[in-house]
Amino acid sequence: MLPLLPTTMVGSYPRPEWFLQQLHGRDLLDAFKDRRHEEAFRDAVRVVIGDQERAGLDVVTDGQMWFDDYSMGIGSFLWYWFERVEGFDPARLPHPGRGRASGLDVPQLDEAGGVAAIGASRRAKPLRLVELYKIACDAASSGRPVKCCVGAGPAQLSAMTYVDRSPYKHYHDVALALAEVFNQEIHELIAAGATHVQLEDLGAWIPNLTGKDSDAKWVNDVVARTLAGIDRAKVRIGWHFCLGNTWGNVAHSFTRGGYANVLHHYLDAPVHEYVLDFACREMRDVDVLKQLPKDKHVAAGVVDVRSLEVEAPEQIAVRIRRVLEHVPAERVTLTTDCGMKQLPRYCAFHKLRSLAEAARMVRAEL
Repeated sequence: MLPLLPTTMVGSYPRPEWFLQQLHGRDLLDAFKDRRHEEAFRDAVRVVIGDQERAGLDVVTDGQMWFDDYSMGIGSFLWYWFERVEGFDPARLPHPGRGRASGLDVPQLDEAGGVAAIGASRRAKPLRLVELYKIACDAASSGRPVKCCVGAGPAQLSAMTYVDRSPYKHYHDVALALAEVFNQEIHELIAAGATHVQLEDLGAWIPNLTGKDSDAKWVNDVVARTLAGIDRAKVRIGWHFCLGNTWGNVAHSFTRGGYANVLHHYLDAPVHEYVLDFACREMRDVDVLKQLPKDKHVAAGVVDVRSLEVEAPEQIAVRIRRVLEHVPAERVTLTTDCGMKQLPRYCAFHKLRSLAEAARMVRAEL
């Protein structure tokens, strides 16, 4: 049973320096025909879960060692899916929204790139999330729950696509097709025993860019289709949409106005909790949590992964108390902001240790 204010992290963790193998678009089990690749991969997952356990986290992740070292530092957060779902050309094109961007958003979109949809988006074969989950469970010696971080999700991926060579008329149609792909993977994860699934889909911000409430309705529909048929009594479902992180930079127009601009659109989503970044904004929009219905929880980011500073536990404890001003502790999980892959491993580990210690401090107060 998890303690009050359980601790976890979002998705990615720094690769060990010695783990140099890359998938480069190959199926995981194809890459594992190379004995050295499989051995190094399993060892890397064991090491990063071990870091989380030693730091004291209550729910661990596999660190997403299956994400290659592409552009953005986390670029295969996007490309892992394009390379494995049928119907996409693997070439990296300019982002479709680049012409409408300005300022610091331009280099960030250049890092992300875009992709051409050239056929129907379908799951020709498994994306191997079940195999990855089993490897993580094997590495988690402590018996702690393993959280499966799934995505980038359908809405976010679709917004990167060109559809003129595809059977689709609009990127919205691509998202609905991708939702079916992800739904199959998530159902297979749950059948394999997964109890914590976190959908990563920054498509939640799209209405912020288009100014159309109808786009929020579309995003809700995509998320509902992605999670359709899931027995929420058996698995905890989170939805993470962060403030962006390209080499430590926060997106600007994409996330303009913060969560106050978009969260209200999604309060009926079929999820248990929203996984939201607050530390990188110095908690200044944490009062948005007042909006949460009583049946919804929050996994609040109280560790800033865009900074190399290792926050003291006391500093993180102040952030936790800010969250508890708006949401009771029984509905709060404590996490990092979006992904740690771009940090030095030493830095990431000590940030996690400070998070666990801060949680102990605040639990004692409660």
